[in-house]
Amino acid sequence: MKVLIVIAPEKFRDEELAGPVAALNAAGIGYDIASTRRGTCTGMLGAKATAISLDEVDPKAYDGLIIVGGSGAQTHLWDDDLLQPMVRFFHDKMKPVGAICLAPVVLARAGILKGKKATYFESPVSFREMRAGGAVLVNQPVVSDTRIITANGPAAAQAFAEGFIKMLTAVEW
Repeated sequence: MKVLIVIAPEKFRDEELAGPVAALNAAGIGYDIASTRRGTCTGMLGAKATAISLDEVDPKAYDGLIIVGGSGAQTHLWDDDLLQPMVRFFHDKMKPVGAICLAPVVLARAGILKGKKATYFESPVSFREMRAGGAVLVNQPVVSDTRIITANGPAAAQAFAEGFIKMLTAVEW
């Protein structure tokens, strides 16, 4: 089992990467980190992560997708031409898709949140984007709907990671 974690090349939220990485490691689940460019990525609090480029990713090689938030998500991920089709691929194949903080906007823009319950880090622009994507907005730290899990920020990173892993390993799917 392997998960793809997508981060912005700069200003990803450190805890939102660290929480899922620690939980995946504890569960014995492999992962790759990808970004809009290959190399070292830097978090808002200074964490470093080495990423492959999204154009190197074969989505068929992964069992789930996590998109990390932070202010860099808005700048680098919301409009990425490779990420949105990837989100739709995972969703269409009924593979778990998770996004935290500002990253759920990627899911909204990819069209998979229409009529789905979701949460996110609220700002005027993220609120507008989530509504435009048809999300049913829920004011909770972590929200799951079908095979989609969203969270509202760094404080929810651990619960988000645990929920994602539960979804990923559920036998009823």
